[in-house]
Amino acid sequence: MHTDLEALARQIEPGMRIALPVDYAGVSMAMTRPIIDHGASDLDLVCVPTGGLQVDMLVGAGLVRSVETSAVSLGEAGGAPRFNQAVRDGSIGLRDATCPAIHAGLMAAQKGSPFTAMRGLIGTDILKNRDDWRVIDNPFAQSGDPIVLIPAIHPDIAIFHAPMADRFGNVWIGRRRELAAMAYASKMTFVTVERIVDESLLASETLAAGTLPALYVSEIAVAPRGAWPYGLWGEYQTDTAELLRYAKAARTAEGFAAYMSGAVTEPAQ
Repeated sequence: MHTDLEALARQIEPGMRIALPVDYAGVSMAMTRPIIDHGASDLDLVCVPTGGLQVDMLVGAGLVRSVETSAVSLGEAGGAPRFNQAVRDGSIGLRDATCPAIHAGLMAAQKGSPFTAMRGLIGTDILKNRDDWRVIDNPFAQSGDPIVLIPAIHPDIAIFHAPMADRFGNVWIGRRRELAAMAYASKMTFVTVERIVDESLLASETLAAGTLPALYVSEIAVAPRGAWPYGLWGEYQTDTAELLRYAKAARTAEGFAAYMSGAVTEPAQ
């Protein structure tokens, strides 16, 4: 179960649907470069429920066919430049969603249901852009009562970063339940972690409730500071200066290429 980053990346095939977490929930930035170097293209990304730097880099590298998300941004560093450009020039497909809709799709997959129902989307413009969502009349109502059916979201692979796993393959995700939802819905789950501990996380009264069982984890790789420049709860803070540096460089395709090649360096202090 324990492997290296390159071995994980090699399992990603063209056309796969990849689930990636929101920036505060443990983004495996350590996996970004190996994925790009591996070069599997036509990826369909599912942001749970929003995307950021990792999504922008994969789009900038030309590996992405579509993105399903409720937003993509770099937070305090502003918009996601390569994603925004790709949307403008039509080089990627954009599947507009909302945060609850993405979570609902994952929950439907977790429960083995082909769809789930949501009411909050009624009256919004987003329905015009999702021909895979269906509006029906509530069959249990006496009169017209529209409700939206959201199809289950079945990612091929979920990828995220967590503080630790144990030698049995259990992963501690704390309060980040969206990571569990990703794992439950996906065919495979790849996790990078800060460290491996010997003691079973499920044997601890303190940690067990926040532990994703090994049953839902396909592969684990150790990657210290693997979320950087994002932060990781209880471990380290977000490096906003690095996000700003990327945002400035990636405004152009040439600047993005220079950043990714390492030609863009930290300014002198």
